[in-house]
Amino acid sequence: MRVDGILFDKDGTLFDFNATWVAWVEALIARWSAGEAGLADRLAGAVGFDRTARAFRRGSVVIAGTPEDVAGALAPVLGRPAASLVERLNAEAAQAPMAEAVPLTPLLEGLRARGLRLGVATNDAEAPARAHLGAAGVTGLFDFIAGFDSGHGGKPAPGMCLAFAAATGLDPARVVMVGDSTHDLLAGRAAGMQTVAVLTGLASAEVLAPLADTVLPDIGALPGWL
Repeated sequence: MRVDGILFDKDGTLFDFNATWVAWVEALIARWSAGEAGLADRLAGAVGFDRTARAFRRGSVVIAGTPEDVAGALAPVLGRPAASLVERLNAEAAQAPMAEAVPLTPLLEGLRARGLRLGVATNDAEAPARAHLGAAGVTGLFDFIAGFDSGHGGKPAPGMCLAFAAATGLDPARVVMVGDSTHDLLAGRAAGMQTVAVLTGLASAEVLAPLADTVLPDIGALPGWL
């Protein structure tokens, strides 16, 4: 089917998930626990992170959740309202050292040269998402950037996907949603889009394949698939 636009998830899709977020969550736990081992273990448990294995557990709220979801998981451990933690989490996330899944500039420039409209739909907040894309030098290559707090809702609901189609004037059926989680693929399907799964997140091909038109190793394989 003809493709006129591509909507990307951010974490685990544009950026390799483990290479970015393992070091980030370890640093966050160290800062927020102030060196108290018991508290560090409880914080790690709340967000589904195995400190010994240095890996996120399947189902971790960090993988596909919003900052509000992560704050909600941490709030009982810290004894603070979740709402009071969201801004702090967003500030922490904006400083995360992002690792590009593939060199982004040549890939995105090549897709734009084909006449494709490009967007980002992430369950991260919009401000840190823009900070990450800016640090990679690719913000200007996107026609649309939305986070869970941009007014369209979060995934797996289709709001961000439909907002991208509306902003670019594209038929959703001629847009591909590219992501590394079932949240991404469910959102794309609910919006009537084509869906492509990539394996630079934590979900396996077996988990993603039933919801995807194809499963690729990473977004570098998109031009060949197109």
